[in-house]
Amino acid sequence: MIGGIVMSQSNLEKQEAKLKALNQKIKDEKNNIEQRIGKQIISQSNLDYANLSNDQIKILAKQFSEFLKVKSVDH
Repeated sequence: MIGGIVMSQSNLEKQEAKLKALNQKIKDEKNNIEQRIGKQIISQSNLDYANLSNDQIKILAKQFSEFLKVKSVDH
């Protein structure tokens, strides 16, 4: 019975490692998407992001979010 418990524990640890790797992959992909969206917004808006402060970025993000909310209500 002890061998079965050790084997089960080993399998559980392998599954936990796979889950952790998958969660990291999901997190990385979300970050990648966020960066691509941000780059596209900056590019298409002709923003000079070198001169944007954190406060300006927050304001722009809020305005963009509100714009998207209005657009989704319109449809």
